[in-house]
Amino acid sequence: MEELTRRLGVPDAVVIGLGSMLGAGVFVVFAPAAAAAGGAGLLAALALAGLIAFCNATSSARLAARYPESGGTYVYGRERLHPFAGFLAGWGFVIGKTASCAAMALTIGAYLWPGRARLVAVLAVVAVTAVNLRGIGRTATATRILVGLVLTVLTVVAVTGAPHVAPDRLAGAVPTGVRGVLTAAGLLFFAFAGYARIATLGEEVRDPRRTIPRAVPLALGAVLAIYLVLAVVALGTLGEQRLAGSAAPLADVVRVAGLPGLAWLVRAGATVAVTGVLLSLLAGVGRTTLAMARRRDLPGALAAVHPRYKVPHRAELAVAAVVIVVVALADVRGAIGFSSCTVLVYYAIANAAALTLGREPARRIPVQLLAASGLVGCLVLAVSLPPASVLAGFGVLALGALWYALRHRSA
Repeated sequence: MEELTRRLGVPDAVVIGLGSMLGAGVFVVFAPAAAAAGGAGLLAALALAGLIAFCNATSSARLAARYPESGGTYVYGRERLHPFAGFLAGWGFVIGKTASCAAMALTIGAYLWPGRARLVAVLAVVAVTAVNLRGIGRTATATRILVGLVLTVLTVVAVTGAPHVAPDRLAGAVPTGVRGVLTAAGLLFFAFAGYARIATLGEEVRDPRRTIPRAVPLALGAVLAIYLVLAVVALGTLGEQRLAGSAAPLADVVRVAGLPGLAWLVRAGATVAVTGVLLSLLAGVGRTTLAMARRRDLPGALAAVHPRYKVPHRAELAVAAVVIVVVALADVRGAIGFSSCTVLVYYAIANAAALTLGREPARRIPVQLLAASGLVGCLVLAVSLPPASVLAGFGVLALGALWYALRHRSA
């Protein structure tokens, strides 16, 4: 079996994690989350999503250090629980994240050229796949550049909006209740899920037992801090109603601050941010596909590794082809909710697998408690999403389970 090359250190892994997370929440999810939870509920939901993500990050880091190979929870579920648990995690990840890739590509098209959004989306998928096919080192370099540009744009938004934050808009925001907060937290979790890209790249990380446990919390902590600052600025500047109805809240923050000329910069920043997400997302889905193909849970032909660039080129091309079909033919407005549902199940399995690792007395924080909290939290958020997303997500998981059962019965 051909193996991938270990090239990534802690800084590269953190950058890939940042590139996977930054953008989805800031430019896409804040408005529907505010509509679901209200202004005060938005901040509570963000904190809840961050807490559950931290639990998941701890479990993922422990498991990735124990099993430093491509595949993430697909591998952990197989090794610690049962082959079916691993299959269900991998199936949910590949299907959910493929839909997410399509949503991200269409977002790029909507920002760059609304009248030709699908065409731009297809071109974006082709360009990003071409970068990934040249090797993970190039992916990390490209992501580092994108992250730097996005952080610059987000800093401009925060600095221009901060003087216009009205305390009464923060204090006067009314949450919509526990259900609304849970729904918003499930949607916002979509913005944190990128840290797992570090674990799915485990076979390409140098000294994974040291690198992964350091990179995951660093990336997650940085993103949570950024999200909290921007959520306060957006809510305090726009107010609850305007934020909930905004299609481009950060651009509206700049306009309210009296600098409408900077709106183009925010639109460009959104495009760069989502491109960074798409870049890392396609890489992660391709490597989970590789891991599943190696074990014949997907066609074995997808397990090939390019002899020169040492990337799973067939898996990445297959994923890109499916994303292009979805972009060209389907309406993916519900893709975020659908993706969140399947990915939350994915992390629930990760936490269940982490519970089998046992206690670690040297840790100040009881890791078993974090794993149990992450397991319960993921399941609660998954069923609290909009009903259409829940039905679609669990329906696709059920179809995968049926296929798995039929395949093994005929084997």
